[in-house]
Amino acid sequence: IEQIVHQQIVPTCHTKLAAMTTCFWGSTTAGTDNGFNQQICLNNVDSVTTGDSTPLATSAQIDILVTVTDVMWVLVAGILVFWMQAGFAMLEAGSVRAKNTNNILFKNLMDASLAAITYWLLGYSFAFGTERYIYQSPGMDNRFIGAGNWALQNYNNDTDYHSFFFQWAFAGAAATIVSGCVAERCRLEAYFVYTIALTTFIYPVVAHWVWSSTGWMSAFYVDGDGNRYLKENGVLDFAGSGVVHMTGGFAGLIGAIAIGPRRYFNDPENEYKLKGSSDLLAALGVIILWMGWYGFNAGSTLGAGSGDGTYINLAAKVCVTTTIAAAMGAITCMVYSRIVKGFFDLTFCLNGVLAGLVSITAPCATVEPWASMMIGFLGAFVYIGASYGIKKMGIDDPLDAFPIHGVCGAWGVLSNGIFATRSNIARTYGFENDAVIDGNQFRNQFIAVIVIAGWVSFTSSLIFFPLKYAGLLRVSEEEEEKGLDESEHGKATGSNGVPLQNLGAEKKSAVLEKGSTTNV
Repeated sequence: IEQIVHQQIVPTCHTKLAAMTTCFWGSTTAGTDNGFNQQICLNNVDSVTTGDSTPLATSAQIDILVTVTDVMWVLVAGILVFWMQAGFAMLEAGSVRAKNTNNILFKNLMDASLAAITYWLLGYSFAFGTERYIYQSPGMDNRFIGAGNWALQNYNNDTDYHSFFFQWAFAGAAATIVSGCVAERCRLEAYFVYTIALTTFIYPVVAHWVWSSTGWMSAFYVDGDGNRYLKENGVLDFAGSGVVHMTGGFAGLIGAIAIGPRRYFNDPENEYKLKGSSDLLAALGVIILWMGWYGFNAGSTLGAGSGDGTYINLAAKVCVTTTIAAAMGAITCMVYSRIVKGFFDLTFCLNGVLAGLVSITAPCATVEPWASMMIGFLGAFVYIGASYGIKKMGIDDPLDAFPIHGVCGAWGVLSNGIFATRSNIARTYGFENDAVIDGNQFRNQFIAVIVIAGWVSFTSSLIFFPLKYAGLLRVSEEEEEKGLDESEHGKATGSNGVPLQNLGAEKKSAVLEKGSTTNV
Protein backbone atom coordinates (compact mmCIF):
# COMPACT_ATOMS: atom_id res chain seq x y z
CA ILE A 1 0.00 0.00 0.00
CA GLU A 2 2.82 2.36 0.83
CA GLN A 3 4.17 1.98 -2.71
CA ILE A 4 0.80 2.98 -4.14
CA VAL A 5 -0.28 5.85 -1.89
CA HIS A 6 3.11 7.05 -0.59
CA GLN A 7 1.79 7.04 2.98
CA GLN A 8 2.96 5.16 6.04
CA ILE A 9 0.06 3.18 7.49
CA VAL A 10 0.30 2.00 11.09
CA PRO A 11 -2.50 -0.51 11.76
CA THR A 12 -1.23 -1.60 15.17
CA CYS A 13 -2.84 1.20 17.20
CA HIS A 14 -6.11 3.15 17.45
CA THR A 15 -8.13 0.76 15.28
CA LYS A 16 -11.90 1.11 15.31
CA LEU A 17 -14.77 -0.57 13.47
CA ALA A 18 -17.77 1.56 12.42
CA ALA A 19 -20.53 -0.13 10.43
CA MET A 20 -18.74 -1.73 7.44
CA THR A 21 -15.79 0.67 7.51
CA THR A 22 -12.48 -0.09 9.24
CA CYS A 23 -10.44 3.01 10.10
CA PHE A 24 -7.03 3.44 11.65
CA TRP A 25 -4.62 6.26 12.28
CA GLY A 26 -1.40 6.68 10.33
CA SER A 27 1.33 9.16 9.56
CA THR A 28 1.36 11.23 6.39
CA THR A 29 5.16 11.16 6.33
CA ALA A 30 7.00 7.86 6.38
CA GLY A 31 9.84 7.45 8.82
CA THR A 32 9.02 10.42 11.05
CA ASP A 33 7.93 10.76 14.65
CA ASN A 34 4.99 13.07 13.97
CA GLY A 35 2.58 10.59 15.54
CA PHE A 36 -0.72 9.36 14.14
CA ASN A 37 -2.01 12.54 12.48
CA GLN A 38 -4.07 11.11 9.61
CA GLN A 39 -7.11 8.84 9.71
CA ILE A 40 -7.19 6.21 6.96
CA CYS A 41 -10.20 3.96 6.36
CA LEU A 42 -10.94 0.69 4.58
CA ASN A 43 -14.49 1.03 3.24
CA ASN A 44 -15.92 -2.47 2.73
CA VAL A 45 -12.37 -3.43 1.73
CA ASP A 46 -13.07 -1.73 -1.60
CA SER A 47 -10.62 1.14 -1.20
CA VAL A 48 -8.19 2.89 1.08
CA THR A 49 -9.34 6.43 1.90
CA THR A 50 -8.48 9.36 4.11
CA GLY A 51 -10.91 10.53 6.76
CA ASP A 52 -12.83 12.61 4.18
CA SER A 53 -13.37 9.49 2.02
CA THR A 54 -10.89 10.53 -0.66
CA PRO A 55 -9.81 7.22 -2.27
CA LEU A 56 -6.10 6.44 -2.07
CA ALA A 57 -6.09 2.84 -3.33
CA THR A 58 -8.82 0.51 -4.57
CA SER A 59 -9.09 -3.17 -3.80
CA ALA A 60 -8.13 -3.87 -7.43
CA GLN A 61 -4.90 -1.95 -6.93
CA ILE A 62 -4.23 -3.86 -3.72
CA ASP A 63 -4.81 -7.13 -5.61
CA ILE A 64 -2.27 -6.03 -8.18
CA LEU A 65 0.24 -5.35 -5.43
CA VAL A 66 -0.37 -8.84 -4.01
CA THR A 67 0.15 -10.40 -7.46
CA VAL A 68 3.32 -8.43 -8.07
CA THR A 69 4.65 -9.52 -4.67
CA ASP A 70 3.92 -13.17 -5.46
CA VAL A 71 5.62 -12.99 -8.86
CA MET A 72 8.65 -11.19 -7.46
CA TRP A 73 8.93 -13.79 -4.70
CA VAL A 74 8.96 -16.65 -7.21
CA LEU A 75 11.50 -14.89 -9.44
CA VAL A 76 13.89 -14.19 -6.57
CA ALA A 77 13.51 -17.78 -5.33
CA GLY A 78 14.18 -19.06 -8.85
CA ILE A 79 17.34 -16.96 -9.02
CA LEU A 80 18.49 -18.49 -5.73
CA VAL A 81 17.81 -22.00 -7.07
CA PHE A 82 19.80 -21.18 -10.20
CA TRP A 83 22.58 -19.85 -7.95
CA MET A 84 22.82 -23.42 -6.65
CA GLN A 85 24.44 -24.28 -9.99
CA ALA A 86 27.43 -22.26 -8.79
CA GLY A 87 27.39 -24.28 -5.58
CA PHE A 88 27.30 -27.58 -7.47
CA ALA A 89 30.13 -26.36 -9.70
CA MET A 90 32.36 -25.41 -6.77
CA LEU A 91 31.58 -28.59 -4.83
CA GLU A 92 32.31 -30.82 -7.81
CA ALA A 93 35.41 -28.90 -8.86
CA GLY A 94 36.82 -29.30 -5.37
CA SER A 95 35.92 -32.98 -5.19
CA VAL A 96 37.56 -34.12 -8.43
CA ARG A 97 41.26 -34.13 -9.26
CA ALA A 98 42.72 -30.97 -10.76
CA LYS A 99 43.16 -32.61 -14.15
CA ASN A 100 39.35 -32.91 -14.44
CA THR A 101 38.34 -29.48 -13.13
CA ASN A 102 37.65 -27.90 -16.50
CA ASN A 103 35.55 -30.87 -17.53
CA ILE A 104 33.27 -30.86 -14.49
CA LEU A 105 32.74 -27.10 -14.72
CA PHE A 106 31.86 -27.48 -18.40
CA LYS A 107 29.26 -30.12 -17.55
CA ASN A 108 27.64 -27.82 -14.99
CA LEU A 109 27.43 -25.03 -17.55
CA MET A 110 25.90 -27.32 -20.15
CA ASP A 111 23.42 -28.77 -17.65
CA ALA A 112 21.83 -25.36 -17.19
CA SER A 113 22.04 -24.46 -20.87
CA LEU A 114 20.66 -27.69 -22.29
CA ALA A 115 17.94 -27.79 -19.63
CA ALA A 116 16.82 -24.28 -20.55
CA ILE A 117 16.16 -25.23 -24.17
CA THR A 118 14.79 -28.74 -23.71
CA TYR A 119 12.55 -27.81 -20.78
CA TRP A 120 11.23 -24.80 -22.68
CA LEU A 121 10.46 -26.78 -25.85
CA LEU A 122 8.98 -29.96 -24.35
CA GLY A 123 9.82 -30.64 -20.71
CA TYR A 124 7.61 -28.02 -19.11
CA SER A 125 4.67 -29.14 -21.24
CA PHE A 126 5.18 -32.78 -20.26
CA ALA A 127 5.33 -31.70 -16.61
CA PHE A 128 2.42 -29.26 -16.36
CA GLY A 129 0.59 -29.27 -19.69
CA THR A 130 -2.28 -26.79 -19.80
CA GLU A 131 -2.28 -26.48 -16.00
CA ARG A 132 -5.98 -27.28 -15.61
CA TYR A 133 -7.69 -29.79 -13.35
CA ILE A 134 -8.78 -33.15 -14.72
CA TYR A 135 -12.49 -32.22 -14.51
CA GLN A 136 -11.90 -29.06 -16.57
CA SER A 137 -11.27 -31.02 -19.79
CA PRO A 138 -7.57 -30.15 -20.00
CA GLY A 139 -7.13 -31.57 -23.51
CA MET A 140 -4.40 -34.17 -23.92
CA ASP A 141 -3.24 -33.98 -20.29
CA ASN A 142 -3.69 -37.21 -18.38
CA ARG A 143 -2.59 -38.75 -15.11
CA PHE A 144 0.71 -39.97 -16.61
CA ILE A 145 1.97 -36.98 -18.59
CA GLY A 146 1.07 -33.43 -19.51
CA ALA A 147 0.55 -32.06 -23.01
CA GLY A 148 -0.06 -28.69 -24.62
CA ASN A 149 1.51 -25.27 -24.16
CA TRP A 150 4.47 -26.41 -26.24
CA ALA A 151 7.36 -23.94 -26.06
CA LEU A 152 5.12 -21.80 -23.79
CA GLN A 153 2.88 -20.87 -26.71
CA ASN A 154 -0.07 -20.37 -24.33
CA TYR A 155 1.81 -17.71 -22.37
CA ASN A 156 0.74 -14.75 -24.45
CA ASN A 157 -0.29 -12.43 -21.63
CA ASP A 158 3.07 -12.23 -19.83
CA THR A 159 1.56 -13.28 -16.47
CA ASP A 160 2.83 -16.84 -16.15
CA TYR A 161 6.47 -16.84 -17.23
CA HIS A 162 7.71 -16.83 -13.64
CA SER A 163 6.33 -20.35 -13.23
CA PHE A 164 8.46 -21.71 -16.08
CA PHE A 165 11.54 -19.90 -14.80
CA PHE A 166 11.20 -21.40 -11.34
CA GLN A 167 10.55 -24.92 -12.61
CA TRP A 168 13.44 -24.77 -15.10
CA ALA A 169 15.85 -24.06 -12.23
CA PHE A 170 14.61 -27.25 -10.54
CA ALA A 171 15.05 -29.30 -13.71
CA GLY A 172 18.60 -28.02 -14.08
CA ALA A 173 19.38 -29.01 -10.50
CA ALA A 174 18.16 -32.57 -11.10
CA ALA A 175 20.41 -32.89 -14.15
CA THR A 176 23.47 -31.58 -12.33
CA ILE A 177 23.23 -34.27 -9.65
CA VAL A 178 24.08 -36.92 -12.23
CA SER A 179 27.40 -35.34 -13.16
CA GLY A 180 28.83 -36.10 -9.72
CA CYS A 181 28.12 -39.82 -10.03
CA VAL A 182 29.92 -40.25 -13.37
CA ALA A 183 32.67 -37.69 -12.81
CA GLU A 184 36.21 -38.15 -14.18
CA ARG A 185 35.45 -40.88 -16.74
CA CYS A 186 32.31 -40.01 -18.76
CA ARG A 187 32.47 -38.80 -22.34
CA LEU A 188 30.85 -35.44 -22.89
CA GLU A 189 28.74 -36.58 -25.82
CA ALA A 190 27.21 -39.34 -23.73
CA TYR A 191 26.57 -36.96 -20.88
CA PHE A 192 24.81 -34.53 -23.18
CA VAL A 193 22.54 -37.29 -24.49
CA TYR A 194 21.52 -38.19 -20.97
CA THR A 195 21.01 -34.59 -19.85
CA ILE A 196 18.67 -34.00 -22.78
CA ALA A 197 16.71 -37.18 -21.99
CA LEU A 198 16.44 -36.31 -18.30
CA THR A 199 15.25 -32.72 -18.70
CA THR A 200 13.00 -33.44 -21.69
CA PHE A 201 11.20 -36.55 -20.49
CA ILE A 202 12.38 -38.47 -17.40
CA TYR A 203 12.22 -35.62 -14.88
CA PRO A 204 9.11 -33.89 -16.33
CA VAL A 205 7.07 -37.08 -16.00
CA VAL A 206 7.91 -37.36 -12.30
CA ALA A 207 7.14 -33.67 -11.81
CA HIS A 208 3.78 -34.19 -13.53
CA TRP A 209 2.89 -37.13 -11.30
CA VAL A 210 3.56 -35.26 -8.05
CA TRP A 211 3.11 -31.53 -8.72
CA SER A 212 0.66 -30.98 -11.55
CA SER A 213 -3.08 -30.73 -11.11
CA THR A 214 -3.62 -33.85 -13.25
CA GLY A 215 -0.82 -36.15 -12.01
CA TRP A 216 -1.95 -39.38 -10.42
CA MET A 217 0.14 -38.96 -7.26
CA SER A 218 -0.45 -35.24 -6.91
CA ALA A 219 -1.91 -33.58 -3.83
CA PHE A 220 -3.38 -31.06 -6.28
CA TYR A 221 -5.25 -33.65 -8.35
CA VAL A 222 -9.01 -33.18 -8.00
CA ASP A 223 -11.65 -35.11 -9.94
CA GLY A 224 -15.26 -34.08 -10.50
CA ASP A 225 -16.19 -35.34 -7.02
CA GLY A 226 -13.38 -33.45 -5.30
CA ASN A 227 -11.30 -36.57 -4.65
CA ARG A 228 -7.62 -37.32 -5.20
CA TYR A 229 -6.41 -40.39 -7.06
CA LEU A 230 -4.34 -41.52 -4.06
CA LYS A 231 -6.57 -41.15 -1.03
CA GLU A 232 -6.63 -39.03 1.03
CA ASN A 233 -4.01 -36.40 0.35
CA GLY A 234 -2.01 -37.79 -2.53
CA VAL A 235 1.78 -37.60 -2.15
CA LEU A 236 3.17 -34.70 -0.14
CA ASP A 237 6.53 -33.58 -1.54
CA PHE A 238 6.59 -29.85 -0.89
CA ALA A 239 9.88 -28.90 -2.56
CA GLY A 240 11.22 -32.02 -4.23
CA SER A 241 13.02 -34.64 -2.12
CA GLY A 242 11.46 -37.17 -4.47
CA VAL A 243 10.76 -35.18 -7.61
CA VAL A 244 14.18 -33.52 -7.90
CA HIS A 245 16.67 -35.33 -5.67
CA MET A 246 15.54 -38.93 -6.05
CA THR A 247 15.30 -38.41 -9.80
CA GLY A 248 18.83 -37.06 -10.06
CA GLY A 249 20.23 -39.51 -7.52
CA PHE A 250 18.81 -42.70 -9.01
CA ALA A 251 19.73 -41.57 -12.51
CA GLY A 252 23.27 -41.03 -11.28
CA LEU A 253 23.31 -44.47 -9.67
CA ILE A 254 22.44 -46.16 -12.96
CA GLY A 255 25.08 -44.07 -14.69
CA ALA A 256 27.72 -45.05 -12.13
CA ILE A 257 26.85 -48.75 -12.48
CA ALA A 258 26.92 -48.60 -16.26
CA ILE A 259 30.16 -46.67 -16.55
CA GLY A 260 32.07 -48.60 -13.88
CA PRO A 261 34.54 -47.41 -11.25
CA ARG A 262 37.58 -45.22 -11.77
CA ARG A 263 41.07 -46.68 -11.75
CA TYR A 264 42.36 -47.11 -8.17
CA PHE A 265 38.84 -47.30 -6.72
CA ASN A 266 38.79 -49.68 -3.72
CA ASP A 267 42.56 -50.11 -4.06
CA PRO A 268 43.92 -49.50 -0.55
CA GLU A 269 47.43 -48.84 -1.83
CA ASN A 270 46.49 -46.25 -4.43
CA GLU A 271 43.06 -44.92 -3.52
CA TYR A 272 44.65 -41.76 -2.13
CA LYS A 273 45.25 -40.75 -5.76
CA LEU A 274 41.50 -40.19 -6.17
CA LYS A 275 41.33 -37.47 -3.50
CA GLY A 276 39.76 -34.21 -4.56
CA SER A 277 41.78 -31.15 -5.46
CA SER A 278 40.41 -28.50 -3.09
CA ASP A 279 38.61 -28.60 0.24
CA LEU A 280 38.23 -24.84 -0.09
CA LEU A 281 36.14 -25.09 -3.26
CA ALA A 282 34.10 -27.96 -1.85
CA ALA A 283 33.28 -26.03 1.34
CA LEU A 284 32.44 -22.90 -0.63
CA GLY A 285 30.14 -24.95 -2.85
CA VAL A 286 28.22 -26.42 0.07
CA ILE A 287 27.72 -22.99 1.67
CA ILE A 288 26.38 -21.66 -1.65
CA LEU A 289 24.07 -24.67 -1.92
CA TRP A 290 22.81 -24.12 1.62
CA MET A 291 22.04 -20.51 0.76
CA GLY A 292 20.29 -21.48 -2.47
CA TRP A 293 18.24 -24.09 -0.64
CA TYR A 294 16.22 -21.31 0.99
CA GLY A 295 15.00 -20.39 -2.48
CA PHE A 296 14.46 -24.07 -3.22
CA ASN A 297 12.31 -24.77 -0.15
CA ALA A 298 10.81 -21.43 0.91
CA GLY A 299 10.24 -20.41 -2.70
CA SER A 300 8.03 -23.45 -3.15
CA THR A 301 5.22 -21.56 -1.40
CA LEU A 302 4.93 -19.96 -4.88
CA GLY A 303 3.77 -16.73 -3.28
CA ALA A 304 4.44 -14.20 -0.55
CA GLY A 305 1.63 -11.65 -0.69
CA SER A 306 -1.30 -14.04 -1.06
CA GLY A 307 -3.27 -15.65 1.71
CA ASP A 308 -3.39 -12.64 4.04
CA GLY A 309 0.14 -13.31 5.19
CA THR A 310 -0.10 -17.11 5.43
CA TYR A 311 2.21 -17.71 2.44
CA ILE A 312 5.09 -15.60 3.69
CA ASN A 313 4.66 -16.88 7.24
CA LEU A 314 4.83 -20.44 5.93
CA ALA A 315 7.98 -19.52 3.98
CA ALA A 316 9.54 -18.21 7.19
CA LYS A 317 8.81 -21.47 8.97
CA VAL A 318 10.23 -23.43 6.03
CA CYS A 319 13.47 -21.47 6.37
CA VAL A 320 13.63 -22.46 10.04
CA THR A 321 13.03 -26.18 9.48
CA THR A 322 15.50 -26.16 6.59
CA THR A 323 18.18 -24.55 8.76
CA ILE A 324 17.69 -26.94 11.68
CA ALA A 325 17.83 -30.07 9.50
CA ALA A 326 20.99 -28.94 7.70
CA ALA A 327 22.71 -28.01 10.94
CA MET A 328 21.75 -31.29 12.60
CA GLY A 329 23.06 -33.25 9.62
CA ALA A 330 26.42 -31.51 9.90
CA ILE A 331 26.65 -31.97 13.68
CA THR A 332 25.74 -35.65 13.46
CA CYS A 333 28.44 -36.31 10.87
CA MET A 334 30.93 -34.30 12.92
CA VAL A 335 30.35 -36.43 16.02
CA TYR A 336 30.32 -39.65 13.99
CA SER A 337 33.61 -38.85 12.26
CA ARG A 338 35.33 -38.02 15.55
CA ILE A 339 34.12 -41.19 17.27
CA VAL A 340 34.41 -43.66 14.39
CA LYS A 341 37.22 -42.21 12.28
CA GLY A 342 39.16 -40.65 15.11
CA PHE A 343 39.29 -37.17 13.60
CA PHE A 344 37.01 -34.37 12.41
CA ASP A 345 36.38 -35.01 8.70
CA LEU A 346 35.44 -31.83 6.82
CA THR A 347 34.21 -33.59 3.69
CA PHE A 348 32.05 -35.88 5.79
CA CYS A 349 30.48 -32.90 7.57
CA LEU A 350 29.87 -31.05 4.30
CA ASN A 351 27.99 -34.08 3.02
CA GLY A 352 26.09 -34.13 6.31
CA VAL A 353 24.81 -30.63 5.57
CA LEU A 354 23.58 -31.78 2.16
CA ALA A 355 22.03 -34.93 3.63
CA GLY A 356 20.03 -32.82 6.05
CA LEU A 357 18.96 -30.40 3.33
CA VAL A 358 17.81 -33.13 0.96
CA SER A 359 15.97 -34.94 3.76
CA ILE A 360 13.97 -31.87 4.81
CA THR A 361 13.06 -30.74 1.29
CA ALA A 362 9.83 -32.77 1.11
CA PRO A 363 8.52 -32.23 4.68
CA CYS A 364 9.87 -28.71 5.30
CA ALA A 365 6.37 -27.17 5.37
CA THR A 366 4.48 -29.92 7.16
CA VAL A 367 6.63 -30.69 10.21
CA GLU A 368 7.51 -28.88 13.41
CA PRO A 369 11.05 -27.64 14.13
CA TRP A 370 11.74 -30.49 16.56
CA ALA A 371 10.81 -32.98 13.84
CA SER A 372 13.13 -31.26 11.36
CA MET A 373 15.97 -31.87 13.82
CA MET A 374 15.10 -35.57 13.92
CA ILE A 375 14.83 -35.71 10.14
CA GLY A 376 18.28 -34.15 9.76
CA PHE A 377 19.73 -36.43 12.46
CA LEU A 378 18.36 -39.60 10.88
CA GLY A 379 19.16 -38.31 7.39
CA ALA A 380 22.85 -38.16 8.33
CA PHE A 381 22.81 -41.84 9.26
CA VAL A 382 20.89 -42.69 6.10
CA TYR A 383 23.66 -40.99 4.12
CA ILE A 384 26.43 -42.73 6.08
CA GLY A 385 24.88 -46.16 5.63
CA ALA A 386 24.21 -45.66 1.93
CA SER A 387 27.73 -44.32 1.31
CA TYR A 388 29.37 -47.36 2.91
CA GLY A 389 26.87 -49.66 1.22
CA ILE A 390 27.53 -48.65 -2.38
CA LYS A 391 31.29 -48.78 -1.81
CA LYS A 392 30.93 -52.34 -0.52
CA MET A 393 29.05 -53.16 -3.72
CA GLY A 394 31.87 -51.74 -5.84
CA ILE A 395 29.93 -48.71 -7.09
CA ASP A 396 32.14 -45.65 -7.55
CA ASP A 397 30.27 -42.41 -6.84
CA PRO A 398 32.98 -39.74 -6.50
CA LEU A 399 30.74 -37.17 -4.79
CA ASP A 400 28.42 -39.56 -2.92
CA ALA A 401 25.62 -38.05 -5.00
CA PHE A 402 23.43 -41.14 -4.84
CA PRO A 403 23.61 -41.58 -1.04
CA ILE A 404 22.95 -37.87 -0.53
CA HIS A 405 20.32 -37.18 -3.17
CA GLY A 406 18.86 -40.58 -4.02
CA VAL A 407 18.68 -42.29 -0.63
CA CYS A 408 18.24 -39.20 1.55
CA GLY A 409 15.67 -38.00 -0.98
CA ALA A 410 13.73 -41.23 -0.41
CA TRP A 411 14.03 -40.75 3.35
CA GLY A 412 12.71 -37.19 3.02
CA VAL A 413 9.63 -38.41 1.17
CA LEU A 414 8.96 -41.15 3.73
CA SER A 415 9.53 -38.81 6.69
CA ASN A 416 6.49 -36.81 5.63
CA GLY A 417 4.37 -39.85 6.39
CA ILE A 418 5.91 -40.09 9.87
CA PHE A 419 6.46 -36.56 11.18
CA ALA A 420 3.89 -34.42 9.35
CA THR A 421 1.09 -33.11 11.55
CA ARG A 422 -2.56 -32.59 10.80
CA SER A 423 -2.41 -28.87 11.51
CA ASN A 424 0.63 -28.32 9.28
CA ILE A 425 -0.91 -30.29 6.41
CA ALA A 426 -4.09 -28.25 6.76
CA ARG A 427 -2.12 -25.02 6.78
CA THR A 428 -0.04 -25.97 3.74
CA TYR A 429 -2.45 -27.99 1.59
CA GLY A 430 -5.85 -27.31 3.12
CA PHE A 431 -6.58 -30.97 3.97
CA GLU A 432 -8.32 -31.72 7.27
CA ASN A 433 -7.94 -35.45 7.99
CA ASP A 434 -5.98 -38.02 10.00
CA ALA A 435 -4.05 -39.51 7.07
CA VAL A 436 -0.75 -39.49 8.98
CA ILE A 437 -2.17 -41.07 12.13
CA ASP A 438 -3.99 -43.88 10.32
CA GLY A 439 -0.98 -44.71 8.12
CA ASN A 440 -2.61 -43.66 4.87
CA GLN A 441 -0.08 -40.90 4.28
CA PHE A 442 2.93 -43.17 4.81
CA ARG A 443 1.44 -45.62 2.32
CA ASN A 444 1.20 -42.86 -0.29
CA GLN A 445 4.75 -41.71 0.42
CA PHE A 446 6.06 -45.28 0.17
CA ILE A 447 4.31 -45.74 -3.17
CA ALA A 448 5.98 -42.56 -4.42
CA VAL A 449 9.45 -43.78 -3.41
CA ILE A 450 9.03 -47.13 -5.13
CA VAL A 451 7.51 -45.69 -8.31
CA ILE A 452 10.01 -42.83 -8.70
CA ALA A 453 12.98 -45.13 -8.08
CA GLY A 454 11.62 -47.68 -10.54
CA TRP A 455 10.74 -45.17 -13.26
CA VAL A 456 14.05 -43.33 -13.13
CA SER A 457 16.12 -46.51 -12.93
CA PHE A 458 14.29 -48.09 -15.87
CA THR A 459 14.38 -45.07 -18.18
CA SER A 460 17.98 -44.23 -17.25
CA SER A 461 19.03 -47.78 -18.09
CA LEU A 462 17.58 -47.31 -21.55
CA ILE A 463 20.00 -44.42 -22.03
CA PHE A 464 23.19 -45.41 -20.22
CA PHE A 465 23.54 -49.09 -21.12
CA PRO A 466 23.06 -48.70 -24.90
CA LEU A 467 25.68 -45.94 -24.78
CA LYS A 468 27.97 -48.29 -22.87
CA TYR A 469 27.60 -51.18 -25.28
CA ALA A 470 28.07 -48.83 -28.21
CA GLY A 471 31.40 -47.75 -26.71
CA LEU A 472 30.22 -44.14 -26.32
CA LEU A 473 29.90 -43.82 -22.57
CA ARG A 474 33.41 -43.93 -21.11
CA VAL A 475 36.74 -42.44 -22.12
CA SER A 476 39.74 -44.72 -22.65
CA GLU A 477 42.09 -45.64 -19.81
CA GLU A 478 44.78 -43.46 -21.35
CA GLU A 479 42.44 -40.45 -21.53
CA GLU A 480 41.28 -41.05 -17.98
CA GLU A 481 44.85 -41.15 -16.73
CA LYS A 482 45.79 -37.94 -18.53
CA GLY A 483 42.65 -36.24 -17.36
CA LEU A 484 39.53 -35.12 -19.18
CA ASP A 485 40.70 -31.52 -19.29
CA GLU A 486 43.26 -32.59 -21.87
CA SER A 487 41.34 -35.29 -23.72
CA GLU A 488 37.97 -33.50 -23.90
CA HIS A 489 38.94 -29.81 -23.78
CA GLY A 490 42.49 -29.54 -25.10
CA LYS A 491 43.77 -28.13 -21.82
CA ALA A 492 47.44 -28.88 -21.27
CA THR A 493 47.37 -28.00 -17.56
CA GLY A 494 45.04 -28.23 -14.62
CA SER A 495 43.30 -25.24 -13.11
CA ASN A 496 46.27 -24.62 -10.82
CA GLY A 497 48.70 -24.37 -13.72
CA VAL A 498 50.56 -27.60 -12.87
CA PRO A 499 51.35 -29.71 -15.97
CA LEU A 500 48.97 -32.62 -16.14
CA GLN A 501 51.71 -35.17 -16.57
CA ASN A 502 53.06 -34.16 -13.16
CA LEU A 503 49.71 -34.59 -11.43
CA GLY A 504 49.94 -38.38 -11.70
CA ALA A 505 53.08 -38.37 -9.56
CA GLU A 506 51.33 -37.71 -6.27
CA LYS A 507 53.25 -39.07 -3.32
CA LYS A 508 51.34 -40.96 -0.69
CA SER A 509 53.60 -39.54 2.00
CA ALA A 510 52.51 -36.03 0.99
CA VAL A 511 48.89 -36.69 1.90
CA LEU A 512 48.15 -35.58 5.43
CA GLU A 513 47.91 -38.44 7.86
CA LYS A 514 44.41 -37.57 9.01
CA GLY A 515 41.57 -36.87 6.65
CA SER A 516 43.18 -34.63 4.04
CA THR A 517 41.43 -34.61 0.67
CA THR A 518 44.03 -32.36 -0.98
CA ASN A 519 46.06 -33.62 -3.93
CA VAL A 520 49.71 -32.68 -3.98
